[in-house]
Amino acid sequence: MLDERDDIHPLFHGAPSSTEFRKLRKRIVRQTREAIEQYGMIERGGKWLVCLSGGKDSYTLLAVLYELKWRGLLPVDLVACNLDQGQPNFPATVLPEFLEKMGVPHRIEYQDTYSIVMDKVPAGRTFCALCSRLRRGNLYRIAREEGCTAVVLGHHRDDILETFFMNLFHGGRLATMPPKLVNEEGDLFLYRPLAHVAEVDCEKFSKAMNYPIIPCDLCGSQDGLQRQQVKQILDGWERNSPGRRQIMFRALMNARPSHLLDPKLFDFAGLMLGAKPTEEDAIPRLR
Repeated sequence: MLDERDDIHPLFHGAPSSTEFRKLRKRIVRQTREAIEQYGMIERGGKWLVCLSGGKDSYTLLAVLYELKWRGLLPVDLVACNLDQGQPNFPATVLPEFLEKMGVPHRIEYQDTYSIVMDKVPAGRTFCALCSRLRRGNLYRIAREEGCTAVVLGHHRDDILETFFMNLFHGGRLATMPPKLVNEEGDLFLYRPLAHVAEVDCEKFSKAMNYPIIPCDLCGSQDGLQRQQVKQILDGWERNSPGRRQIMFRALMNARPSHLLDPKLFDFAGLMLGAKPTEEDAIPRLR
């Protein structure tokens, strides 16, 4: 890994020289590269819209993608994008100044979705669903206008786990955020390259790099969110049994349809005595 000032991207200028930070940086880069390769995210000649909220996760995403590109391991163009949603007291100059200083191509878009959310969401209900839909729609539009092939988000391993348990507890389904999908219109990919990266590592990394963190004052101001409750449960499990999160995450990568209950994924009715199960019996056909 190159660490001389003239040989690294400005996003890494001032990086700590400690062994602990070097290991952290190496781990995040390795896990991101593994996810990109495992889920087939690289398209040569592609252009990615890297969504930057100003939080710890999106800063980590931007830095690690530039490190991979710097090393010649990510043959795509990158353009950072921040969607200013019109939240009161949002520090609108922080990200433009940061991106200019870092020499990162970027687009800052202002769309007052905040007022729409506050007007449409009844008192006592959470903002997240509507806010997310409005934000995603704008990001897809911006990606098309910028000639991008993919929208890239900073969701990490813990986001994926929390979404799985939210669907399990409240949605009645086994589902989570996929690392890669195609939008409903079929013209854009959506990628989550940090799918294998732990939230605590994103926090340590962005803090060590002293990136200018911007908190979310919209959803972060609400109490009793389902995601907060699930996070507390997972935190408790992790305290009692360190490593539990990673074990559960590995389970999401090791599904056994024949040992679940969904007849759409496994032909239970077609099972016959005397027939030896094959590997194909346990793996659903992709549709």
